[in-house]
Amino acid sequence: METQDLRNAGLKVTLPRIKILEILEKQQDDRHLSAEKVYKILLAEGEEIGLATVYRVLTQFEAAGLVNRHHFEGGNSIFELNSGGHHDHVVCMKCGKVDEFTDEVIEKRQSEIALRLGYTLTDHSLYLYGYCAACKPSKP
Repeated sequence: METQDLRNAGLKVTLPRIKILEILEKQQDDRHLSAEKVYKILLAEGEEIGLATVYRVLTQFEAAGLVNRHHFEGGNSIFELNSGGHHDHVVCMKCGKVDEFTDEVIEKRQSEIALRLGYTLTDHSLYLYGYCAACKPSKP
């Protein structure tokens, strides 16, 4: 994304918006960031952008369709860049690690269930919870 993407989304190009967008784009290992994590990255980079501004910008990005917000169990809102494709999530209950996955069988089954119950799906999300390999409890 570039500054033109901000303009296309109806947002004025400001330094906080550019910096936050850059942080979201740079994250390769962890694409799911809380506002607090974005704020900590900004501080580490020497940027003087307040936490309230980070929340405000992420909310504006969500309203403009640039990011998706997720509300995982037991945690804060998590934001990820909107890549345009649908995927579901597996969340570690101990460390908070988030992995993405897609599964056509699950997608088809959800559509079939909605149809059987008389619903027209407009959107959906699937979150699975468990323990990642690093946090898996050992058997006694």
